[in-house]
Amino acid sequence: MGAGRQEEPAWSLVALSKSRVNFCNHSLQNSCFDARDEGNDTEASKMSKLRRTRKKVTKTHAFPTEIGEMDISNSKDNTKDSTEILTAPQLSSRMKHIKQEMAKNHLQFVRFEATDLHGVSRSKSIPAHFFQEKVIHGVCMPRGYLELIPNPKDNEVDHIRATCFNSDIVLMPELSTFRVLPWAERTARVICDTFTVTGEPLLTSPRYIAKTQLNQLKDAGFSLLSAFIYDFCIFGVPEIINSKTISFPASTLLNNHDQPFIQELVDGLYHTGANVESFSSSTRPGQMEICFLPEFGINSADNAFTLRTGVKEVARKYNYIASFFIETGVCNSGILSHSLWDVCGKTNMFCSSSGVEQLTITGKKWLAGLLKHSAALSCLMAPAVSCRKRYSKESKDLKESVPTTWGYNNNSCAFNIKCHGEKGARIENKLGSATANPYLVLAATVAAGLDGLQSSDDVLVGPDDSTDLSQSHPSEIPLKLEDALVALEEDECLREALGETFIRYFVAMKKYELENEETDAERNKFLEYFI
Repeated sequence: MGAGRQEEPAWSLVALSKSRVNFCNHSLQNSCFDARDEGNDTEASKMSKLRRTRKKVTKTHAFPTEIGEMDISNSKDNTKDSTEILTAPQLSSRMKHIKQEMAKNHLQFVRFEATDLHGVSRSKSIPAHFFQEKVIHGVCMPRGYLELIPNPKDNEVDHIRATCFNSDIVLMPELSTFRVLPWAERTARVICDTFTVTGEPLLTSPRYIAKTQLNQLKDAGFSLLSAFIYDFCIFGVPEIINSKTISFPASTLLNNHDQPFIQELVDGLYHTGANVESFSSSTRPGQMEICFLPEFGINSADNAFTLRTGVKEVARKYNYIASFFIETGVCNSGILSHSLWDVCGKTNMFCSSSGVEQLTITGKKWLAGLLKHSAALSCLMAPAVSCRKRYSKESKDLKESVPTTWGYNNNSCAFNIKCHGEKGARIENKLGSATANPYLVLAATVAAGLDGLQSSDDVLVGPDDSTDLSQSHPSEIPLKLEDALVALEEDECLREALGETFIRYFVAMKKYELENEETDAERNKFLEYFI
């Protein structure tokens, strides 16, 4: 059986080339449009086209991109697509470059990393001399490693397109993400997309879902510039980790930015392609904030994914524990700062040409979509009971929900609009916690924003210089995770965008966690998993 698959690999270069040629031919038909005239029929026609074709997204948008990806992590050309084809000479050149890196750094191992539903890295390491073979055929991993941890009851999930929940899936590397890991000895990593053994994308893969939504955005004539802002805590290592004692915070980090730990972390992130724009101490002893440099496409989520693993590994070298929880057990914040650009990456669609520091009509429609779907968004962005405590921290009344707030330059709002600075207008989605999966945060934000662009009756906007924005049905954020799960299941837009299969898996996983959250064993498992 193994020999047969070697002879006819599902991800042969010929098959990849054919599927990607079809996609690129389709993409080239959509030229860049003049984004300055947002009131003309071009934008409306693009929205209409997307509305008609939304259900016709082809698998070539997200089918194995790992061999055909260009390295655009440090490129200034924002028009490049993440599914650009590599010709045979280009592929040979890229592999030659990787081999040179492996020889130069005397690499022994390469990690094939993929995100699970929680946003935690699940990986398999291979000896470096097998890397080229694994690029072609992929690395197998049990499906259960990525989909549900812990496993739900058998009757809770209807497994689609799988012969068995215990079957293998295949990790296919995206070569543009190959990086030598500064914090791991003689080891490199490559971020992977996940597929079934028959070559179909894993429908529960958060990275696949995010790529699909970014392609929907591109089809509509837009691109997304985004960056994550994370808080995390540094603790001293205790003898025992449990739900009641993490240990004392490493308070020496509070006002001392010369610590070798933070320097090694920031420098290491830079060498893995994740550029840190700034870092600072936060409000609590041992609590740090890291802001990434905004990037187009999937790169922002890849950077966040890299941080979530890297900060833990660097912390261990200094006898620290890096945690996305604070000492009271509440989640740290994870903010997605983002702006909408034309497909060429030349014009910020949130910025007004009049120079007024207010959102454009396009920006207001995007914001209206975020407000409309905020209840369901909160389920993905604050996916644990402890995460949702942040929503009610300023409320003294016992309520089931709180209003979804937005404002200009107001850090207390769920959606904070910032028009100042060199970046231009942008929206900070502050619903998220640092434990949320960054790929799901990205995907859900794009899906909600796109729905706002397509809808004509969800937002009433005034003239371009007006800040007015009203909803016929003001949105609320559920305080209980159980209610947020219901909101997610009932949100037709997000259910269609993220996929029925993913929604069922995600809801089943969260219901299991809710049923077992009161047991010390389960709390300890959850705590150890995220630190």
